[in-house]
Amino acid sequence: MSGRQGGKAKPLKAPKKEKKELDDEDKAFQERKKAEAAARKELAAKAAKGGPLATGGIKKCVS
Repeated sequence: MSGRQGGKAKPLKAPKKEKKELDDEDKAFQERKKAEAAARKELAAKAAKGGPLATGGIKKCVS
């Protein structure tokens, strides 16, 4: 057994990604994703406040 065989292996480094030039479609897609994420976050905040989202379901008759 030599040196580090028993120890934890060091992870390999990934090559650096080249920055791509974003065209109009990519920019629009990213803006749409940001808007959807903001809307989802807002809905989650409203749901966290409490109260039922839907008032349907099975109800018992108390007559």
